[in-house]
Amino acid sequence: MKNAHNITNRFTGSVIFTAEIQVADDAPMALRLGAATAVAVAAKADLSGADLSGADLSGADLRHADLSDADLNCADLSGANLRGANLRHADLRGANLRHANLNCADLRHANLNCADLRHADLRDADLSGADLREADLSDADLSGADLSGADLSDADLNCANLRHADLRGANLRHANLNCADLSGADLRGAKS
Repeated sequence: MKNAHNITNRFTGSVIFTAEIQVADDAPMALRLGAATAVAVAAKADLSGADLSGADLSGADLRHADLSDADLNCADLSGANLRGANLRHADLRGANLRHANLNCADLRHANLNCADLRHADLRDADLSGADLREADLSDADLSGADLSGADLSDADLNCANLRHADLRGANLRHANLNCADLSGADLRGAKS
């Protein structure tokens, strides 16, 4: 049975997209919101500022989606394809981004505090000024990523690939860099 589901703006509460989705009436809100988001992205809708907190977007194709300023707090984005997505200033606190493809994504000034980014592909992503405090980036590929000015304090970067990453001015206090590959990384002005 098809149902209409509204995606609202996190700041104003106004409806920014209405999707016809094929889900049961009693389906959990996380699944309904995830299905509506998939329809919106397929329609190339502007989801900047969208309230997608807690959405189940696991495995979703969100390539090049505009999710700037979106609330994705505690969303499940595990295995999602976010290649080239605009996540500038997005709230991704506590989000599950395990095995997600964030290659070339724009995450400038995004809040990824306590996010799970284990095994994520962040090659050439722009994370400048991002809040990655207590994030789990173990085994993540951050080669060529821009992490300048990012806060990585207390982050877990165990066995992360940081080859040729830009870490100028980044806060690495208490970060776990055990077996991380920092060859060619720019660490000028980084705090440890």
